[in-house]
Amino acid sequence: MTAEAPPESPFILFMAEPMFSEELSRLKTWVHGLLLPVYGREVTTTLPWCPQWWEHLEAVARLHALWLAWQDANAPGAALQSLSAWHRDHLNLTLPVLRDPSGPFAGCKRGSHRLKEVPYTEGVQA
Repeated sequence: MTAEAPPESPFILFMAEPMFSEELSRLKTWVHGLLLPVYGREVTTTLPWCPQWWEHLEAVARLHALWLAWQDANAPGAALQSLSAWHRDHLNLTLPVLRDPSGPFAGCKRGSHRLKEVPYTEGVQA
């Protein structure tokens, strides 16, 4: 990543190996063990989902942020309304962006995985 991470950032895109892979494995467990079984809806052309979602960095970033918020809402001592706020403030905002027909899974169809091209920028060195 080109942006500098805050010191000790818990955000997955700022993690180096092997920490990144370990965190991604934990994220996959949460997505496949809780998020998709409970909140997953049928995949259609207007509600795409990629079965290889972890290969889309935008999806990884958004799902990791959603998972961090989930952990916070479920932490010991969290307010009783924390999970309701998680649904309203995090889940209800994240899923529509991920499942949007022009979102990160726009190029993926059932049985066909395709990463979206990154926008081209002139004169910027990575």
